[in-house]
Amino acid sequence: MKLPIWLYIPRIIVAGILVQSLYFKFTGHPEAVHIFSTLGVEPWGRLGLGMIELITGILLLIPQTVLKGLVMAIGLMAGAILTHLFTEVGVVVQWDGESDNGTLFGMAIVALVLSKFTFIVISKKFSVRPWRLFFDVITLNR
Repeated sequence: MKLPIWLYIPRIIVAGILVQSLYFKFTGHPEAVHIFSTLGVEPWGRLGLGMIELITGILLLIPQTVLKGLVMAIGLMAGAILTHLFTEVGVVVQWDGESDNGTLFGMAIVALVLSKFTFIVISKKFSVRPWRLFFDVITLNR
């Protein structure tokens, strides 16, 4: 699938958002530990989600797997936004007297909007049926 060069920009931004957070998840940064402890899934939730984000970031950069990466990114970012909105994590994460001032929430919104936009553009250009793609992602079909 040959994509227009300008479609690399939102994909790189989303992949960058996902991959830059890996440092915090994999090194056990106090903010990441606080978030996943609050959710009751520390450390396995933090490390598992980090691995899924790494896979998603890689899929976003490979033209043959970009749609699967976008579906995964949309799901991850929707989950992140819902977690910030409806759990004690909150929109502004506060831990050990420090605050992220809503940065994580903002990055999740940017990543979700860019992922949805890119998915819509690519799926219309190549006449992809979104329900079929979702099935392929969850069953790991090529």
